Order: sequence, then structure tokens, then C-alpha cells
Amino acid sequence: MANTENYGSWHADEEFQAHIGDSGVVNVGQTERMVSVGLGAFLLSSGLGNLTSHPIKGLLRTLVGGALLYRGVSGHCPVYASMGKTKGVSHTQAINIRTGLIVNKPKDEVYAFWRKLENLPLFMKHLASVTEIDQKHSHWEADVPGGVGRIKWNAEIVKEEDGQMIGWQSIPNSTINNAGKVTFKEALGGQGTELEVVISYHPPAGELGAGIAKSLNPVLEKMIRQDIMNFKDYIETKHQSPANNYSTSSQSNTNNNPNIIRNEAESVQEGSGNNQ
Repeated sequence: MANTENYGSWHADEEFQAHIGDSGVVNVGQTERMVSVGLGAFLLSSGLGNLTSHPIKGLLRTLVGGALLYRGVSGHCPVYASMGKTKGVSHTQAINIRTGLIVNKPKDEVYAFWRKLENLPLFMKHLASVTEIDQKHSHWEADVPGGVGRIKWNAEIVKEEDGQMIGWQSIPNSTINNAGKVTFKEALGGQGTELEVVISYHPPAGELGAGIAKSLNPVLEKMIRQDIMNFKDYIETKHQSPANNYSTSSQSNTNNNPNIIRNEAESVQEGSGNNQ
């Protein structure tokens, strides 16, 4: 399959920073946020109280107060963002996992299994489901640790090298930013497949996102690492290889069919006669 890439270069060391984006940026200092919340609450209350007696003045105060409240609570200022302010910027903590493993299965079979994204929940317990919409787009659902809810988002394949690599990311404005890349190559000696797996989850922006990340990241990270290792057990012991099935079936038919055995013996004899 031809390479598909819509969002710029996909580099191994920069993929997540490049594709996750700035949705988690907090660009307002703590003191400034406290002032924004206090002033915003005052203006909002004053504006709502004056909507009847002074409609225009009351509306303006309400709008400004609401904007200041958002600025203070989220820690994100759209004006600062448009000016490119980065000083003091902090990001909500992301989960970035990079690990490798070797499985005792042929590379093409391993790639084909992983490329069918709907297979992922078979060994990734943190995923409730993955539904493929078309060749590039898919719908993902993941259970939040502790059973407190379920997160849903859509993703797309952003780069693919048939039999070698697959890379995906959540579409813009998703509830949670997710990106991943898996590379496949034959293990040394041609025995099995070596995989490198890179997965990232980035929570929403602001204090709420930071709070979610702080409480859930350690649990979720441990779960994802275990899920990746579960792949080895699943592909080696629970997944039935189509190639192996075909070989076994062919061998069984040959052993149980006397006509095939007789024809093979006659062919060998004819070949021996020709050599003489």
C-alpha cells in the first residue's frame, strides 16, 4: 500500500510533539489566573444583575466576565496564543510509551494482524472497541481506569509502509489526543518478527485535564505497557495462523489420499527412468 501522510513529516523522535499539537498548552501564570477568576466572577455577576436596567452595559460586563472566567479556569488565553506567547507555558502530562518485543510469527502475518485495527481490543484491555470506518479512518473507545467512564474518538492512518510500518493519530479536536506507530522487521536469523511500538495519549487542556492526567496516568501507563506485552502471548498462542492452517490442511490431504501418494510415487519412478 502506498504511503499516506497528511500532517507533515513523521519523524521517530518528533512524531508526538508534531502531531499532538498545542491543545494542552497553559499560557497564563497562576497569579494572573487568580485575578482573572476574581474579576471575571465580579463582572459576570454585575452584568447579569444589570441586564434589565442597563441592557448594553450589562451584556458587555457579562461577556467580558465570562471570558475572564474561562481564561482563569482553563489557564489558556486565546489572545496570548495568537501572539505566540510561550514564556511560562506548561503542558498537561502525556503518556508516552516506547517499547520493543520479538514474537515468534512471520512478519507479514504480524503486520496483517495489527493493520486490522479492530483486532487491537483482543489483546489491549484498555480498549473497549475499535471500528474501522474505511481504509484510513476508525472509531476508538477506551475505558477509563476505575470504571468511571469511557472516552471516544476518531483516528486516521497518517503514514503506512506496507509490511513495514503503520502510524495513526486522532483527528483534530478529539476528546483525547492519541498517536501511535508500530514498525515491523524480521528478527535476527529470520526467526520471528521484531516490533517497536510507540503510543501516546495526551489529556485535554487546563486544570481538569491536568487533574485527570495526574490521577490516571500511572495506572493507564502500566495498563498500556501490559497490553503491548499481551500481544506476544496472543499472536503466538491464541491467534490461528492462516498460513499454518493451509500447510497443515495440504499435508493432511496428501497423507489421507492414496491417489495423491500413488501419483507422486509414479512421478518419482518416471524421473528415475529418465535419469538412467
